[in-house]
Amino acid sequence: MITIKKWLDSCIRLAAYFSAIAVGAAGCVLTWEASARYLFKIPSDWQDELSIFLLIGATFMSAAWVQTQRGHIGIQALSAILPPAIDRKRRFLSDLMALCFCLFFSWKSWTLLAEAITDGQISGSAWGAPLWIPYGCMALGISLLSLVILIQVITLDALRIPPSNHSPHP
Repeated sequence: MITIKKWLDSCIRLAAYFSAIAVGAAGCVLTWEASARYLFKIPSDWQDELSIFLLIGATFMSAAWVQTQRGHIGIQALSAILPPAIDRKRRFLSDLMALCFCLFFSWKSWTLLAEAITDGQISGSAWGAPLWIPYGCMALGISLLSLVILIQVITLDALRIPPSNHSPHP
C-alpha cells in the first residue's frame, strides 16, 4: 500500500505541475489572441479552443492534488458550530459521497473517451481538434481524484485529522 501511495503521490505532483504549466500557457494563448485580433487585425479561432482544452486539462488533472491538500470547497459554517467529533464524521460521510460521485464520473468519462477514440470525434470548429484530448484529461484526472478519495476513505483520514481551519469551541 505504501508503494502504491508513493507512486500515486508522484503521479499527482506531476499532474499538478503540468496543470500549472497549462494554465500559464492558456494565459499566453489568450493574450496572443487578444493582441493579434485588436492590434494586428489577425482573426483566428484556434486560440479559444486551445485555451479551453488547456483549462479543462488543468482543472481535471489538478483536482487530485487539491484533494490531497483538502483544498476543495467545503461547508465551513457547519464545522464552526458542530462539535469536533461530529464534524469529523460529517467530513467522512462527505468523503464517501464524493467518492461515489467521482467513481461514477470516472466511469462515464472513460466511456466518453472510448467513444471519442472509436468514432474519431473532433470539435466542431475549423481547427477540428480531436476530442479524445479533453476527454482523456477528464478521465485521467477524475480517476486520480477517485483514487485519492478512496485512500482517504480507507485510511479514515477525515476521522483522524481536524480540518485546517477548524476553530476550537469556547
